[in-house]
Amino acid sequence: MKETDWHRADIVAALHKQGLSLSQLSLAAGLSASTLRNALRAPYPRAERIIAQAIGIPACEIWPSRYPKLK
Repeated sequence: MKETDWHRADIVAALHKQGLSLSQLSLAAGLSASTLRNALRAPYPRAERIIAQAIGIPACEIWPSRYPKLK
């Protein structure tokens, strides 16, 4: 069974459930307000880690296509 990446709206919703927005999280990480949005459309390991940590889910579960499983 192929796992699919979370939909960007689900990622944003998960952040909102934590009381955060992508902009707030970006600024808290010392980045430009729009930097973390890049991870929603393309691989960006640093941003993925920041978002995943805020949600409390490993990045490899949010974006399984970006983290191939080792056999």
